[in-house]
Amino acid sequence: MDTERIVVSMVSHGAPGDTFWDLVRKGAEDAARKNNVELRYSADPEVPNQANLIQSAIDARVDGLAVTMPNADALGPAAQRAVDAGIPVVGLNAGMDRYQDFGLSGFFGQEESVAGTRAGERLAQEQAKHVLCVIHEQGNSSQEARCSGVASGLGGGGEVETIYVNGMDLTSVQSTLQAKLAQDRSIDWVMGLVTPVALAAVNSARDAGAEVKIATFDTNAQLVEAVRKGDIAFAIDQQPYLQGYMAVDSLWLAHRNGSTVGGGRPVYTGPSFVDSSNIDTIADAAQAGLR
Repeated sequence: MDTERIVVSMVSHGAPGDTFWDLVRKGAEDAARKNNVELRYSADPEVPNQANLIQSAIDARVDGLAVTMPNADALGPAAQRAVDAGIPVVGLNAGMDRYQDFGLSGFFGQEESVAGTRAGERLAQEQAKHVLCVIHEQGNSSQEARCSGVASGLGGGGEVETIYVNGMDLTSVQSTLQAKLAQDRSIDWVMGLVTPVALAAVNSARDAGAEVKIATFDTNAQLVEAVRKGDIAFAIDQQPYLQGYMAVDSLWLAHRNGSTVGGGRPVYTGPSFVDSSNIDTIADAAQAGLR
């Protein structure tokens, strides 16, 4: 590679072992490899720790920075400090509604309320009556927006109930959902906000003897077989690999020729539906870690 080597940091709120963030990171790493970029990826689900990671990137005087902002009020000022220090900064995944407030030059992801509304509309078509929406990261505004969107899309024909679980402890998630499904037989759909939680809900429903259908946001390689078997009815995909790839690629382009991908406006990577009608189309990509 004969292009100048630059350093780009990516700081996310991804939790350890979360397969969604593995896809984001793979996309970032592939773009970095293509562009001769030294990628420094770090993550922490705790907001203060994530803010400290952003500050560390600023102190290291990196050439570009990509950040997620699940709590924009807390993380936006840290991102603004990077912008003020002359570091090109883009957002991805979380914070689409606030990234411009802090001077970020672009954003790659999906509008979570829109994605939630489309999921709710799909549930309305399925004649859902009582949907349990499972939030696995308390304080994450993106997840709150998804569940609110589900309620909006479902409309007056059904009810959406929110339950909070600890997404970093899937054993606890499974037992919490099992108890809830055993206690309330009126629940007919469980809406996970990430695939590992939805897969835990499959086991919860089985052990509780509950007659429920399960859907989820986001995908991973395990989702393919779950959809084929009918364990998961559908997923809303926002293409995490593409988010990571485009964030790094855009920062390289900004350094290379001063261009801004998207012209300061968000670049949408979703939402789209994955179900039995198209699962074979994405199976190979999912197996390769691209979806």
